[in-house]
Amino acid sequence: MGVIVNFLSVIAGSLIGLIFKKGIPDRIGDTITKGVGLCVMLIGIKGILVGENTLITVISVVVGAALGELINIDKGINRLAHFAEKKLTRGAENTGFANGFVSATLLFCVGAMTVVGSLNCGLGIENNTLYTKALLDGISSIIFASSFGFGVIFSAIPVLILQGGIALSAHYIAPLLTTTIVNEMTCVGSLLIIALSLNLLGLCKLKVANYLPAIFIPIALCQFM
Repeated sequence: MGVIVNFLSVIAGSLIGLIFKKGIPDRIGDTITKGVGLCVMLIGIKGILVGENTLITVISVVVGAALGELINIDKGINRLAHFAEKKLTRGAENTGFANGFVSATLLFCVGAMTVVGSLNCGLGIENNTLYTKALLDGISSIIFASSFGFGVIFSAIPVLILQGGIALSAHYIAPLLTTTIVNEMTCVGSLLIIALSLNLLGLCKLKVANYLPAIFIPIALCQFM
């Protein structure tokens, strides 16, 4: 139920954001986007503070970046987003579909609440973590959709797949994820959220998706460090 509620909250928030978008001038929309970037940075900064071993973070980012760049995850996600954009917008350009989809997907799927909430849901412990995340994602999707448009609503699909997958396999994953490992994964994931905020602020153009493998590297590193 927690996974379903989170999925629906992103859709509902995105629809509300699209309604607001119609009455927002581009100048105000750009300012809102920058404000979202600052809020996303705050989320990332708070998350990195739970890390206990800086060396694990450094190694995870380096190894993860190499793997992600080798696979070129960013190119695959953007290609999928642009394909969907052409099909759904009849070839219209500069709709912001891909940017909205990728940015929202990374924000909603990277973080401790995604992992811990889905595990607790799958193990039948509680749904409150995902309910809280659903509220936060719903509010965020309103802001994102009002800035980036229609692509944000499709970020609900990766949320459903990822969180549903973790929940369904919770009995097998849970023994591997100690508190220390979750904290280190959260630290790395939060670092990626900060990278996403830099993109939203227009300060740089990092291929954040290519760093996604870094989130899982602490699972192996924590066994030896």
